[in-house]
Amino acid sequence: MPHDTNLIATIAGGLGLAFVFGLLAVRLRLPPLVGYLVAGIAIGPYTPGFMADAGLAQQLSEIGVILLMFGVGIHFSVGDLLAVRRIALPGAAVQITIATLLGAVVAHWWGWTWGQGFVFGICLSVASTVVLLRALEDRGILDSADGRIAVGWLVVEDLVTVLVLVLLPAVAVELGGHALVDPSHPSGPELSLAATLSQTLAKVAAFVLLMYVIGRRAVPWLLERVARVGSRELFTLAVLAVALGIAFGAAALFGVSFALGAFFAGMVVNGSDLSHEAAADALPLQDAFSVLFFVAVGMIFDPTILIEEPIEVLAVLLIVIVGKSIGAFGIVLAFRYPVRTALVISASLAQIGEFSFILAGLGLALGLLPPEGLSLIVAGAILSIALNPVAFAGANRMTRWLGDRPHIMDRLEAHRAPPEAPVLPPGLEGVRDHSIIVGFGRVGSSIGEALAAERIPSLIIEQDYDTFSRLRERGLPVVYGNASRPAVLHAAHPEHARLILITATDPFQARAVLDLARKANPAIQSVVRTHSEDERVYLEANGAGLAVMGERELANTMARQAMLICGPVAGT
Repeated sequence: MPHDTNLIATIAGGLGLAFVFGLLAVRLRLPPLVGYLVAGIAIGPYTPGFMADAGLAQQLSEIGVILLMFGVGIHFSVGDLLAVRRIALPGAAVQITIATLLGAVVAHWWGWTWGQGFVFGICLSVASTVVLLRALEDRGILDSADGRIAVGWLVVEDLVTVLVLVLLPAVAVELGGHALVDPSHPSGPELSLAATLSQTLAKVAAFVLLMYVIGRRAVPWLLERVARVGSRELFTLAVLAVALGIAFGAAALFGVSFALGAFFAGMVVNGSDLSHEAAADALPLQDAFSVLFFVAVGMIFDPTILIEEPIEVLAVLLIVIVGKSIGAFGIVLAFRYPVRTALVISASLAQIGEFSFILAGLGLALGLLPPEGLSLIVAGAILSIALNPVAFAGANRMTRWLGDRPHIMDRLEAHRAPPEAPVLPPGLEGVRDHSIIVGFGRVGSSIGEALAAERIPSLIIEQDYDTFSRLRERGLPVVYGNASRPAVLHAAHPEHARLILITATDPFQARAVLDLARKANPAIQSVVRTHSEDERVYLEANGAGLAVMGERELANTMARQAMLICGPVAGT
C-alpha cells in the first residue's frame, strides 16, 4: 500500500542535514545556527539533489516560531529588564531607529519602495538573542554588568519585534503591500488606517487582558493539577498544549500573530512555580522545531545572490556589522557608560538572526519585501553570525589598545562624570589597612557581605552608574569609574590598602588595575577572578598574588564535600 512520505522525508532530511552541517559549524568554531541555514540551502529548490517539500517545511517552521516565542516568554524577566532600563530601553529604541533608517535608505537607493525599505531595515536592526547568549557564555561575561546590559538590550529589541509583528499587517496596505489573505474569512469593506490600527490594538488589548485576568491564574492552576498526577508525559503534553493552544487561539479568535500568542503563553507559564520544569520539558521539542525553522529559512535562500548581487550583500553586511555597531557605540557613550561597555554592546549587536527571519517571512506574505530581500537578509545573517566571534575579538583588542592610550580614552569618556570620592560612613573617614573591591556584581557583592560580616573595612570601585547610585544610597563606601584609570583607583587610596580584590572579567583590564595598585603600593596583596587556565597563568605571571578560577574552585569544593560524605572505601 503506497504512502505519502513527504512529511517524513522533509523532517528526516532537514534534521539529518542540520545535524551534519551544525556539527561541522561547531568544529569550525561557528554557531550551529549557521549549519542549520546551510542545511536548508542544501535541500532547497536552488541547489541540486534532494529537495524537501517547501509547503510542509513552512508549516513546520510555524511550529518552530511558536516554540521559539514561547521560550522567549517563559524566560522573560521584567526584573532583569528593569535593572538595566536606563540604558537598554532608550539605547535599543535609538539603535533600532538608526539601523531601520540605514536599511530603508539603501533599499530605496536600489529602487525599492519606502514600505519595503522599512521592513528590510527593521529586519536588519534586530540581533539574535540565541547567538548573543552563546557568545557571552563562551567569554564568561554573561553575568557581568556588560553582559546584563547586552541581554536587556536584546530583550527590548525582541519586545519591539513582537509589537511590529502585531502592527505590520494593520498598516501593510498603507505601506504599499496587501492584507493577509484568509480564504475562510471573506474580506469586508476597507477601513481607514486609523480604524485598522484601532481595531488591531483593540484585539490585542482584549487578548492581553484575557491573559492577565484569566490566563495567569488558569494556566499555573492547570499545570499544578497535572503535576500532582505524577505523569511526566501528561505534564509535557500540558505544556505543549498551552503553548500551541494559546498561540492558535490568539490567531483564530483575536486575529493576532502566532508569535504574540506564544509569547504571552510563555509569560503566563512563567508566573507558575513550575515554570522551570515546564521550560525543561518543552526544550527538546523547542530545539527540534527551532532547527526546522532555520532549515525552512535556508530553503528559500537563493545562494546565487552572493554572485549576482555582491554589492548588495556587502551593503547589508556593512549595515549590520559596521552601522549598528557604530550607532550602539555612540549611544552607550552618550549615556555615560565606559568605553569597554560600549565595545561589548557593539560586538553583541553585530549580527542578525531568528527574529529577522520571522519579520522577513511576514513581510513576504504582506508583499512588503521582495524575494531577493529575504535572500539578502539570510546572507547577511549567515555572514554576520560567522563573523561575530571576530567582532568580539576586535572589541577586546580595541579595549586594550585604548587602555594603553589614556589621552584617547579621556576624550571618548570626556562627557562622563569625573571620578567621585568615596562616600564614607561615619568612622571610616581615615580608613587604613582596608580592602579594595573592584566590581560589585554577584561575585563582588558576595565578597563585600563576607568582609562586612567580619567587620573588615573595604572600599568599592564600580563602573556601572546604576549600581554605584544604589550603593551610595545604602551608604556604602564606593567610588564611581573604571579602576584601570589612575584617578579612579587613587580615590580608593590603594597606598593605604592591604588587599585589592578584582572581580572584572577582562584579564587585560585586571592586569592594568594591578599595575596601578602596585605602583601606588608595592606591598599590596591581590586576588583576581579568572575564567580559564590560560587567564590564570597570564595574571599570575603579571603580578597577581592569587588568580581564582571559578570552575576549579567549584569543583574542588564539591569534591571535598563528596569525600567528607562518602569517605574512603573500606578495604582500600
